Amino acid sequence: MGFFDILSKRKSASTKTLTVEEKESVEASSERVETRPETDDLRQISEGLAKTKEGIFGRLARAVAGRSKVDADVLDDLEEILVGADVGVETTVRIIERIEARVARDRFMNPAELQKILREEIAELLQESETGDTGAETRQGEPFVIMVVGVNGVGKTTTIGKLAAQYRRAGKRVYIGAADTFRAAAIDQLAVWADRAGADLVRQQMGSDPASVAFDTLKSAVANKADVVLIDTAGRLHNKIGLMNELAKIRNVMAKVIPDAPHDVMLVLDGSTGQNAFEQAKQFTQATSVTSLTITKLDGTAKGGVVIGISDRFKVPVRYIGIGEGIDQLKVFNRREFVDALFS
Repeated sequence: MGFFDILSKRKSASTKTLTVEEKESVEASSERVETRPETDDLRQISEGLAKTKEGIFGRLARAVAGRSKVDADVLDDLEEILVGADVGVETTVRIIERIEARVARDRFMNPAELQKILREEIAELLQESETGDTGAETRQGEPFVIMVVGVNGVGKTTTIGKLAAQYRRAGKRVYIGAADTFRAAAIDQLAVWADRAGADLVRQQMGSDPASVAFDTLKSAVANKADVVLIDTAGRLHNKIGLMNELAKIRNVMAKVIPDAPHDVMLVLDGSTGQNAFEQAKQFTQATSVTSLTITKLDGTAKGGVVIGISDRFKVPVRYIGIGEGIDQLKVFNRREFVDALFS
């Protein structure tokens, strides 16, 4: 049985859910970090994806060494490499089928061309779920509301803090709602980040109704003419019905203040967890209407292919990627920059 056959069998297999560490930590230093020049973004992204690049292209170079053409053996090796980088079985099969069609059409393809073709196919897949905006919109007379969801440990709190810092640097007034009232640490972490970013924090006591916090945050934001509101939510992946009901309640309460809020439901995923990130995306997209993704911790893993696989499988645009712990290392996702950095 070939590797492609194994992939086909794996395609229907259920994904094992791994345990996600509950702890999120605030970065030790409270020192503000200056934003690096925008021209430096590509270099930062390339460095952040170094482990994934080696995992994919280092292995690919070794797989095609000494080969004179792209044949079934080369494609089998490529499948194994992409799955190993957590591109995902379904997306890997799509990529291989596209390359097979090009090989059949061109009849002969030099292995040296394979990287160029792989680059083109990945860029095309990412384009299919690309969005034209970055979530930094402001609305005339009322704030743009982002509800942030995700399990504990994925970097949700730090993502909110870094987003708040970005919006503040852009001259926007930002409110943060500490609606994860089940963990005292989450509220304290948000307080640290709000102070660092210069944002306003609305909080209540631990154990308070999360929807009440969201309501108070939007009322204060509207009254004080805020531009952006970031609402944190509990990161518990409890049963899907409970998750759905809790998120629906928060949404309904916010809509009483701003009828079409939230304007963006951002799911934060830890890229280093690989297939577990796929399972989390599945659970949250079933529980609520997720409109954007942020994928964190890509600098510490060779599993950066998860960005490609999740975007393709769930057809939800990736809006930000995290490539380091620095306050300026949450980057607006640009598919061209991402592909350029991946193949640089």
